[in-house]
Amino acid sequence: MYYSLWMCDRPIPQQNLCAELAGLIRVLPDDAVGPWLAAFWETIGREWTGIDVLRLEKFMLLVRRMLGAGLAWVCNVLPAESAAGEGGGAQQQGAGGKGETRKMKNGRRRIDILLENLASWPFETGDDLSRVPVGLRLHVLDIWVDEAEKLGLLDAEKTGEPGRQFLDRLGLLIEAQTRSTCKPVRLRAKEMLADDRLPWNADDAGDDEVGKSAKNSSGDKDSWDGFDD
Repeated sequence: MYYSLWMCDRPIPQQNLCAELAGLIRVLPDDAVGPWLAAFWETIGREWTGIDVLRLEKFMLLVRRMLGAGLAWVCNVLPAESAAGEGGGAQQQGAGGKGETRKMKNGRRRIDILLENLASWPFETGDDLSRVPVGLRLHVLDIWVDEAEKLGLLDAEKTGEPGRQFLDRLGLLIEAQTRSTCKPVRLRAKEMLADDRLPWNADDAGDDEVGKSAKNSSGDKDSWDGFDD
């Protein structure tokens, strides 16, 4: 996977290859998705600092496509989970109800797989820079809101309560990055949590854990604004 993109020249073939590699997640059984994504992040983390500036852009695109594919893999089951919840007891009866219950379980399982994967790699909290270099961490922090918006994950009317719960859990992974010992990561995480597109920044209350972190993201104890006049 890594060297196929390394050897790929010209923008259009590179874009197509990135889309094809990320699209593999759609044909894998659910049990294989976690190991596949872990292998991707392990490989890209190991090689990131050795990518020359002329090739960096196409690997940044691959990271974007892979993150987007992972989020889409979860979003594809969110409507089914929402519908199952709205149906109440009526949908829990008969073969149809059993089918919806199975979809709910599969949806929650996908959420757990993806979030555990992200918590182990791009959003890991151990500050192991040999595992996930700073540049890779910053890139994923830069793009996650854009990719979530593309999928409609920020639209509560589209994804319902399951979508909001998933987004909140994802937001908590970002919130954990605000306590990183690496200052650029810490500042970027706070900046992204405060993005106006995120629903907790639009909530009147904003009293959940993610909302509190976003509201408190304007300052950093290590920041320096220059000399006083």
